[in-house]
Order: sequence, then structure tokens, then C-alpha cells
Amino acid sequence: MKYLSSALLALATLAAAPAMAGPADASKFDATPYKPQKALYDFNFAKPLEGKAALGYVRNHLQALKEYGDLKNSRVVIVAHGNELHAFSRLNRAAYPGVYEDLKALVDAGVTIRVCSNAARSRGYKPDEFYDLVTVVPAAVSELAKYQNEGYSYMYAEMFPRQTREDIVKQFPELQ
Repeated sequence: MKYLSSALLALATLAAAPAMAGPADASKFDATPYKPQKALYDFNFAKPLEGKAALGYVRNHLQALKEYGDLKNSRVVIVAHGNELHAFSRLNRAAYPGVYEDLKALVDAGVTIRVCSNAARSRGYKPDEFYDLVTVVPAAVSELAKYQNEGYSYMYAEMFPRQTREDIVKQFPELQ
């Protein structure tokens, strides 16, 4: 009897388990709603326009919260301390058109943007030479620690050349 109930239990467990998926089976989409988030983006880019491009990560984050979560009660902060500061300076608007509008759209959506005064000074800027949308703070490292101590999740938006499926198929023709 003991062996029979063990065998029945094993059969019941197997029957309740989901079928094993294989390499040709499609992935699933998880639309579980996101709770309010506190996210801290660390911007420290080699090229000024990488900062502009990285704003896309923040836009995508906000869009996901809007569609699948609680954007209203979420908080997003950018702390900038790399060469993107050149694009965030009002002195360079002609060289980096559209950056002000991109920053404004994020600020209007509730994003806070902080610029490191040490990084600014080392690049030849005074605190009042940035767009009115940003706040210059004493030090990026102190700001990052402050927000992490407040429970913000640390986000680092690394910039890499984007590869498409088409690029991969060109590299591996057997995928066609």
C-alpha cells in the first residue's frame, strides 16, 4: 500500500507539471503589473550624444510603467557626471540640437535630473551654465549614495552598437 501511494503521488506530480518546452516553442510575455518604482540612472558617458541616446532608456522605463505599472507613484532620477554634460549645457545648444526638448519631456513626465558640479568644473563649466531643467549638485558619488540609501534601484545605461535580427542573419546565413 505504501508503494502504491508513492507511485500515485509521483504520477499526480507529473500530471500537474507543465509540459516541457522545446527549442522551437515561442517565449511567453509576462504582463504582471509593476508596483511603484524608484530608479536611479547613473549617466557617465564617453561621448556627449551618448547621454542623449541614453535618455531613450529612461523613456522606455517610463513607457513600461505607464503601460504595465504605476507611473504616477514612481520616481526616476538621472545623475549625470560624464561627457554628456556638454550636451546638457545651455552653452552648447547649437552643437546638440534637440537635447533640451528631450530633457524637458522627461522632466515633464516627473524625472529629476542632477548634474555633478565636480564633473562640470573639470569640463570647464560653471553651475549656472546648464539647462534650467537640471539641478547641479556637489558630487555625483554623493548623490548616487544618497538615492541608493533611500531605496532607489541603481540603473547603468551602457551604450553599445545595436544589432538587429537582420545583422545576425547576415552573420549566420543558415538562420534564413
